[in-house]
Amino acid sequence: MIKIKVITDKQKRLARYAKAMGHPIRLYVLERLANQSCCYSGDLTEILPIAKSTLSQHLKELKDAGLIQGEIEAPKIKYCIHKENWKEAQSLFKEFLSI
Repeated sequence: MIKIKVITDKQKRLARYAKAMGHPIRLYVLERLANQSCCYSGDLTEILPIAKSTLSQHLKELKDAGLIQGEIEAPKIKYCIHKENWKEAQSLFKEFLSI
């Protein structure tokens, strides 16, 4: 019996982006970064009512999904939208939601 591939790579990428975006704090971070060139994690800590360690976990999730990228500028980390992956996520969501 021949098995048909049901789950596509495109679906896997979309699901990964969706999972990373599945928390209001992460959506806030993405909105903020999408509207400015970059942001330091310390700046976000001052704004958001969460512990630094919790913010770090959210930033890690977004970075692991490829939606943001971080650059160490000791003693801070500067985060920016990963533009190529951001455009891909926008395209995948748009395509999916137009079904």
